[in-house]
Amino acid sequence: MARVKYGPASLARRKKVRKMAKGQRAGRSKWHRITMESVNKALAYATRDRRAKKRTFRRLWILRISNACKELGTSYSRFMKGLRDLKVELNRKVLADMAVNDAPAFRKLVESVNKK
Repeated sequence: MARVKYGPASLARRKKVRKMAKGQRAGRSKWHRITMESVNKALAYATRDRRAKKRTFRRLWILRISNACKELGTSYSRFMKGLRDLKVELNRKVLADMAVNDAPAFRKLVESVNKK
């Protein structure tokens, strides 16, 4: 009996990979071997960058909090230590949002930390 090379399962697998390579140029979306390499690389980058995004946003939040604290005459590290001492449970994302969009509330937080 002859070996089947282009059975339904193989075609379905190739079709799935080709669909993931949609939008890529030239052989990256047409030739199976190159498509596989391209898709695998893209999936690896996606996994890596989902983790990197978390780091990037944390850096952004810290930068925003730091700049807002400097305007109010304190440092980021003193501010965060003061919040811990006061047992204020606000994360950096919320603090950064307050610093940008709700300056009076952020100013009150900084003043309460400075009193302590």
